[in-house]
Amino acid sequence: MTNVTTETKEHEAIAEVVQHYIDGARSGKGEDMKPAFHEDATIFGYAGDDLFAGPIQLLFDWNDNNGPASELEARIAGIDLAGTVATVRLELDNWTGSRFTDLFTLLKVDGEWKIINKVFHVHS
Repeated sequence: MTNVTTETKEHEAIAEVVQHYIDGARSGKGEDMKPAFHEDATIFGYAGDDLFAGPIQLLFDWNDNNGPASELEARIAGIDLAGTVATVRLELDNWTGSRFTDLFTLLKVDGEWKIINKVFHVHS
């Protein structure tokens, strides 16, 4: 197997992880997002002027309260891979009326990619 093939398979595996997150946003269920994240993952960003920061459970709770985003459009804008670490930039339009840019840091843990940190920007 060549490095290109290996890298392509890793990119596909990372995209599958991010898809769990997208599916959870669309369903409005934090539980649907959980498989994408490491249990110790964190989230950071600003919701208006307020810092939204802490354990990833904050995201799951917010998503449950926010409800389904059935009109959500999501696009992976980039994946950067270096061995067992990766970053992903995700552009999201119409998450219940808002536009987000999410940046994820992933780590390959026990052979599986997991998001360990999410930082986000809400566009005005």
